[in-house]
Amino acid sequence: MRILVVGAGATGGYFGGRLLQAGRDVTFLVRPGRARVLRERGLRIVGLGEQTVLEPEVVLAGEIEGPYDLILLTVKESGLAAAVDDLAPAVGPGTLIVPVLNGMRQIDLLVERFGEEAVLGGIAYVMTTLDDFGDVLRLAGMHRLAYGRRDGSVDEQVRAVHAALSDAGFETVLSEHVASAMWSKWTFIASLGAVNVLGGGSVGDVAAAPGGKTLAEAVVDEAAAVAAAAGYPVSAAERDTYRAMLTEDGSADTSSLFRDFGAGLPVEAEQIFGDLVARAEEFGVAVPLLRAVAVRLRVHNARTSNRA
Repeated sequence: MRILVVGAGATGGYFGGRLLQAGRDVTFLVRPGRARVLRERGLRIVGLGEQTVLEPEVVLAGEIEGPYDLILLTVKESGLAAAVDDLAPAVGPGTLIVPVLNGMRQIDLLVERFGEEAVLGGIAYVMTTLDDFGDVLRLAGMHRLAYGRRDGSVDEQVRAVHAALSDAGFETVLSEHVASAMWSKWTFIASLGAVNVLGGGSVGDVAAAPGGKTLAEAVVDEAAAVAAAAGYPVSAAERDTYRAMLTEDGSADTSSLFRDFGAGLPVEAEQIFGDLVARAEEFGVAVPLLRAVAVRLRVHNARTSNRA
């Protein structure tokens, strides 16, 4: 199976690198700057005692010749629209696309462009970042991909994708409930980001402040209310888990969005928050805390853009 990984950052570089390491037929679609790093240094996965160096096949936009069987879309919000244009020549009648961005905007965009049958749901569970050398730095041992058709059906084409992704050095889950899982993860990611942004610190920092735990529980309830209105309710057990994680005394947890925010980098304001607030409006769900975060991050992105 020919696999195209769109993006070779912290997520695409990790999962694509593992697939390459396992002998899969993998090509990375990247920007010129990233291609230069990969060609000079190789694709390096480091951290947790690992020092892996791989020699990836890379292509730039406009260099794709013919369709791929599977496309793993791993870019962030800022690169999504351009990436969809760039990967279009790789989509043929039998191509399946697995996007692993947080939220749901990417699904709407891809379905509009390529049709319902081509687009699977997908979730990446991994803690990685790019270090100052452009290497994929592992921060924790978690590494799992979940995917499947959003209507829950399983066919031979999807089974073939599962076979291609499995046994490659990370966990894989062929899910019949991937849409629900995507909404659940969106609920958690938005809640964690909101706690960090509104509280201005880690989970433990916010939990230690008077009213901090109440704030954390309130943002979980807001996000979960949107998921329920969309038809994908987060279970009571999951909500309790999220509340516990986001009110844990001494926790150093922060979202990658908050880390980018603190570093003055563009953040996924619309992908994680703007779209969630828009859907809340559509469903008539009040989300004042999530709305406040969306506004704060839009201001941040505008300032970041002005400095560029």
